[in-house]
Order: sequence, then structure tokens, then C-alpha cells
Amino acid sequence: MSTVASRPLESDLRTTKKLALNLRRNRAQSQGESLDTLAAEFDYDACKSAPWNPPELSLMWGTPLWDQASESQRLVLNHLFWVAYYSQIISAEIATIFFNQTAAAGLYTIEDFRIVCDSLDLESSQERSHIAAFKTVAEATEDALFGRRLFTYPMRSLYVETMIFRNANWAKRLWRRLQLQAFVLLSSGNAFMASQYLTVRGMRTLNGKLVQHKLSTWTQSLPDPDVAPIPARISHLHFLDESFHFNTSTIVGTEVVNSLKPPTAFERMAANMGIRGCQKDHYDVSQIINGIFWYDPAAYQTMYDVLRSPVFGMDDGGARQMLAACFGKENEGLHAAFKTHEIAADSYRAYVEPLSFIAEKNKAMSIMKSNTVERYLRSNRRALKRFGAPV
Repeated sequence: MSTVASRPLESDLRTTKKLALNLRRNRAQSQGESLDTLAAEFDYDACKSAPWNPPELSLMWGTPLWDQASESQRLVLNHLFWVAYYSQIISAEIATIFFNQTAAAGLYTIEDFRIVCDSLDLESSQERSHIAAFKTVAEATEDALFGRRLFTYPMRSLYVETMIFRNANWAKRLWRRLQLQAFVLLSSGNAFMASQYLTVRGMRTLNGKLVQHKLSTWTQSLPDPDVAPIPARISHLHFLDESFHFNTSTIVGTEVVNSLKPPTAFERMAANMGIRGCQKDHYDVSQIINGIFWYDPAAYQTMYDVLRSPVFGMDDGGARQMLAACFGKENEGLHAAFKTHEIAADSYRAYVEPLSFIAEKNKAMSIMKSNTVERYLRSNRRALKRFGAPV
């Protein structure tokens, strides 16, 4: 396997200057301490009277549930979007911390790749502050609203499903775990495979930017952003950090790779498996959270619990009828979610286009593109029947 650079990274002045500038700026504006401070000050009662996100970034926006909700219920759905969205981001960042280190181990086999490894080390420390802030706010919010967890969860291994709600069974989970363990062994001793972790990380971060840029822009558009609700300010500060992380992913995954020997046939196959895996993770479309690609049927029980909670106060029959109305028929929220999914697939296509070793089916994002509204509804209706909802 190719573990030696074909030419020194330091000879690529354009790329090394990009890396150095990105690392220097990230160090200078790192938001870890600010996030820790905001999280320590969070009190749900002090933040519950204002939205934390733009209205369209609310749980179940554009569905019959949203259409029928009172203003106070819509405010809770707005807050729950934040809770659910960042609970998913926690899961992704747990994995990022680990794979940053294995990628650094692989890249450190190259003489002059320290700047890349230093960038990954800084970003891992930032991810830990992100996770702590998200957990503090999300868990306190759910405790105040429900007295128990719904979207949040205790800290867990990266080998647990990265997607909180996914179409998986024990066999799929075992196969995923084996693939991750194999990638750990490969990437920790192979610079090309380590760089391709950054390519996949860039795709996933690009997906995050579709939502996080909107959250940040909305917060900064408020009359006085410095006194916006704490969760909104956390969203903005997190986006600032993640912008530098995306730059690292892009530079390493699509430019630094040019300082490595051309990949072997095995390395090309493994790299394409990573892109294919990302496509499969992002195949599903969710109208619960627009921009997170959950398998909605896996979340029916959680949504049922939300509907039965004092926030909505539905009885068993009413909750099941609402699930059928939201997930079994077309609505504005569903089409908005598919639009985001389409934008994500097109963004991924543009992102991997310069990479010559990526297979055409992966460049076309054919797996993601194969999902349709009709497929989504057929799958949902079958699952709704199994759940006992009147389809």
C-alpha cells in the first residue's frame, strides 16, 4: 500500500499556505471557552419564550402537526428541532474525534505532514466542547419538557449507529461495525486512506453546513445577536468552528491527496466504499428534521411519545392518526425535506468531481438520487400499518 508521499507536501506552497492560514485563524478564534460559558449559563425557563431557529427549521415543519399546532406548541417544536438536530451532531462528532486521531496517525507517516495533524488535534478538542454544550442544552430542555430523554442519549461508542434513527437490524449493525474497524486499521497506517477519511468527512460537514449556515445567519440577523437565546448563540459559534473544519477536510481530501502516490487498485476500492457508505447513510429523507437524513419509521415511537406528552396531550388514537396524517401523505414539509436532500446530493457531486479515483456511480450520487417521494411514502405506509396507525 502507498504510504510514502510522491513529493513533499512542503513543496506545494499553495496548499501549505492554505493549511497554515486555516490553522492559524482557527486557533485565534476557537470558540471552546465561549461555548462552555454559554452552556453553563443555560436555563430553559429563561430561553423558552423565544425561538431558537428560523420557523422553517422546526420539528415537523410543514406537516399537519405543524399546521394544527398552537403558537406555544410551535415554539416547543422549534426548540425540539434544536434538541434533535444537535443530538444527531453529537453522534457525528463522537466519531469525528476518534477518526481524526486515526487519520493523523496515518498522515504522520509522511515526513512533513505535521501541519495537517496539528489541525486535526485542534479540531478534536473543539469537538469535545461542542458535544458538551449540545448535551447540556438538549438534556436540560428535554428534562424541562418531558422529564425524560426522547432524542438525547447517554454518551456512547462510535460503533453504535451514527444516525440516531436508521433503517437497520442486527446484521446491518454488525457489518457496519466490522467495516469501521477495518477502516481504522487501514487509515491509521496508510496516508492515502487517512486522507480519504477527510474526503468523506468533508461531504458530511457539507451536509451540516446546509442547516448550520441558516442557523448562524438567522441568529446574526436578530436585532441584538449578543442577547439572543443561548441555544441560538451556540449554533452561531459552532458554525464558526465548523467552517474551519470544513476547510481542513476540503484541503486535505481534495488537494493534499495530490502530494501522495496515486492510489493502488485496493485503495481506490476502499475509498469508493467510503463514498458509497456516506451515500447509503444519506439515502433517507426526514420530514421530522429537514436536513438530517433519518429513516422516519424508526422515529415513530419517539414522535408518538411527543404527541402523548403534556405538550400536545393527544390520546392513543389521536396520536396514531396524526402520525398517519404526517407520514403517510404528501405535505409541504415532505417536499421541503426532499429539496434539501437534492441540494445535498448535488453539493456532494460537485465536491468529489475533481477526484479522478472516484467511480462514476459515486460521482453521480446515484444511491442518494434514487430516493423519491413515492418510495418514501410507500415505505412509510407499510411501517405505519405495523405501528398501528390508520393509513
